[in-house]
This record gives sequence, C-alpha cells and structure tokens, in this order.
Amino acid sequence: MAFANTSITDVIAVTIRNRSKEIFDNVTNNNAILLKLKMKGNVRTISGGYDIIETISYQANANAGWYSGYDQLPVSAQDVISGSQFFLKQLACPITISGLEQLQNGGKEKLKDLLDERIGVGESSMSNKLAAGVYADGTGSGGKELVGLGAAVVASPSTGTYGGIDRSLWPFWRNQATGSLGAPDKTTIQGQMNTLYNSMVRGTDMPDLIVGANSIFGVYEASLQTLQRFTDSKLGQLGFTTYKYKGADVVLDGGIGGNCPANVFYFLNTKYLFLRPHKDRNMVSLDPSRRVAINQDAEVNILAWAGAITCSGAQFQGYFQGS
Repeated sequence: MAFANTSITDVIAVTIRNRSKEIFDNVTNNNAILLKLKMKGNVRTISGGYDIIETISYQANANAGWYSGYDQLPVSAQDVISGSQFFLKQLACPITISGLEQLQNGGKEKLKDLLDERIGVGESSMSNKLAAGVYADGTGSGGKELVGLGAAVVASPSTGTYGGIDRSLWPFWRNQATGSLGAPDKTTIQGQMNTLYNSMVRGTDMPDLIVGANSIFGVYEASLQTLQRFTDSKLGQLGFTTYKYKGADVVLDGGIGGNCPANVFYFLNTKYLFLRPHKDRNMVSLDPSRRVAINQDAEVNILAWAGAITCSGAQFQGYFQGS
C-alpha cells in the first residue's frame, strides 16, 4: 500500500520518545498518591521477571531475649521474612493519523503541532486511567486493571487475599479499619480520625497521606472552618487542595474526574507503598514504531505503560468508613 508520507513514522515515534519522561511526570504529578510516592523515592522501575516481590518482615525473631553469664542462647532457625507478590498490568493508548491528515498538515512544524495535540490527549487519557487504577481492586476489565487501594486497604481487612497473602490467616497483613461509624459530622469526625490514626502508629511509623472524595473531605474541612488554613506542603504548592492532620497531608481527590470512592478516607503510610513501572514500558512508543493498516491509509503508534502498585506493609494502611 502506498502511504501518503513515509517520514511520518519517525516524527511520531521520535516525538513520543522525546516526551516519554515528560508524559510520565505529568501522569504522576496529576495524582496526589502517585506524586507522594515519587517524592519519597518509591517509584522504582523493574527490568523483568514473572512477578514483583516486596520483602516483608512478618514476625519477630523468637531467639531474641535476655540472658546472663554463661546461659545458652537459642539458635534455632526462625522464619521471619516473606514477600508479597504482584504482577505486571498493561496500559496502552493508540495514537492514530490518517494519510489525509498528513497531507493537510504538510511540513514538519504543522505536523508536530497535530501530533503534540494527539499525544497530549493520549497523555491525559493514560493519566486518567492510571489515576483510576490507583483505587482499583484488580478485577476490572476482566482482571487486567491495577491491583490498587481497592484491594490493599479495605473495609473488611480479615477477608480476601492481597499480594498473594491470605488475610484471614495472617493478621499482620490486615490494614486498620474503623468499621461502619455512621455519617460523621464536623463535631465528631476528628475524634473518629484520631482513633484510626492512633491505631496505625508504631514508633516513627505513622500515616503521611490521607485522601478522600468530596463528601468526607467536606466534613473534615467543615470541622476546621474556624481555624481554616491550607498547608504549605509540596502537594499544596503543586495545586492539590490540602490540609494538615497531625503530620499527614489531607488531600481532596474529588470534583471533576475524581476517582476516590465516596465517604472513604484512605489513611496511607506511603513508606510501604510503591509504584513499580517496567523500565521498557514507562510511557513509551511500542516497537515496531510504525503500524500500518492493511486496508486503510492510516497508521498507529502505541503509547504504552506496564507496571504495578505494590505494598510491603498492609498493616500500616487505614480505611476510614464515613457512612
């Protein structure tokens, strides 16, 4: 098939390749949870493998103990290390251009303008899908979606399997949860948040990010009305609506296109959460770059991502049920 402009392949591919890091940064910067992970250095690429294992310490070494003088010390083997298991999920956005559009946008400058617009739309589409995936439980789209907070931080933490670990058998792998509190109001919500927060503290381990949608965020905001002030944290500086609660940023993920479930606050200790993109699928153009239709004067380039959201400490996460 004669194609209208064979040089278009290089222009599309090079444009996507040159913008791949910018696209990824825009995706992460558009979601408070992903941005927090990036700020903590918890965006860690992988290079391959069947799965992703996060090492976890699930119990104390029973050999530790007091002794005196010539007491014999216990040296029996101790099983204290295990791992949570996660699998790569794939996300793609095809970017198409027809032969007619190439002719109508002759000249590299005009063509790049058209491609920038389409790549920008693809970037936004990928960003929205990945942001929604943060809250997914991994069952959507026939099990192809990310295993996110919908599986990691749940209302009934003693049920189900997450990261390959059965929570009904292993209490250490259960997130903290309030249970049903009824609808909180501005006079009760902070006391209820205190109870959950305090149950999650272990020494210097404590929640550093609390995320909620309009309804629950609005109740918390109303409780601060007489003392209203925004935090000067980096999340606030980058445009997120935030407050401070103890040491944690409280962030609104609501409004237009918000993905956080209604009436839920996620209390997160992001020290134990990770975004693990594959180094060869981190918002890049798939090879081969040129994919030409057999029976159309058109071609497609595919913007692709693959990775997982992983956890090494489910017990340090919290679910606040505000209904």
